[in-house]
Amino acid sequence: MSSAPARDIEARLRIIEDKLAIYELIAAHPPSADTGSADYTVAVYQEGGVFDRGPQLDGATGGDNIAAFVQRPEHATAIRGGLAHFAGLPLIDLRGDIAVVTSYLMIVHLDHEGTPRDLPNHGVSTGYRIHRAVINRWELERRDGQWTIARRVLLPVDGSPEHQHLLRQGLEELFGLAPALKGEAQA
Repeated sequence: MSSAPARDIEARLRIIEDKLAIYELIAAHPPSADTGSADYTVAVYQEGGVFDRGPQLDGATGGDNIAAFVQRPEHATAIRGGLAHFAGLPLIDLRGDIAVVTSYLMIVHLDHEGTPRDLPNHGVSTGYRIHRAVINRWELERRDGQWTIARRVLLPVDGSPEHQHLLRQGLEELFGLAPALKGEAQA
């Protein structure tokens, strides 16, 4: 058997392993945010990593500064109030040691003022309220065999050209319709 098919299988397996690692990285964000786990944030952001929360919210640079968001007393209050980050399945544009992930995220919380309702076989609840829906663009790099976050941009789903651009950009890059990623060699 020639080595070409073996290399093809190895390359395909590497892609599967990379995408699985990226899915796990992105999927860990909601539980870490909803438990106030700063350790996760420090571990996954690069030293100079950037978290851009759009025009309405403050951002930060560096894992420790980004982790400080989940250590704020206000965040702890939100957690105790029934905070839940609910993520959609991410779209992964994998290019060797660089990846761009586009995903949705909803911030949901318990509606403490709602009327308690019984749902058969599911208990009583006042229900939940979607506080906001956002688009994420995660720019990742593989360093020392681990996927890390170089930059995360978060914009509200508000119908603005900026949020639409972020979504469109993820699709266009994945299907080769946009220029190469920053830092990637031009062909």
